[in-house]
Amino acid sequence: MRFTLTGGFAAVVDFGLLTLLSNVLGVPEILAKAISFVAGTTTAYLINRRWTFNAEPSRARFIAVIALYAVTFAVQVGIYALLYYALADEWWRQPLAFVIAQGTATVINFVVQRAVIFKIK
Repeated sequence: MRFTLTGGFAAVVDFGLLTLLSNVLGVPEILAKAISFVAGTTTAYLINRRWTFNAEPSRARFIAVIALYAVTFAVQVGIYALLYYALADEWWRQPLAFVIAQGTATVINFVVQRAVIFKIK
């Protein structure tokens, strides 16, 4: 439940910043997505570490999270770019590409964080 709430909040940060950067400020779409991903995942990490998984700060854990986020960055931005440019230029293109890319990255993040990075002993 906590992971879901944290993920929902981080997704709001991610999508809100994506929308602001690309639709209001005119930042190129994929650059805006890259920036919003970093903001959203940083938000998620900080909240998940303390609230969701109740873990103390750890350099090894932080490095593992950076490696995980590098992988999910490539997956999420890659899926987003693929869908954004493949879908019709309609109002729903950006939100649909975001939801599919975000959902894929969320599943990867949860499985790896729960099973490996914040493993309960």
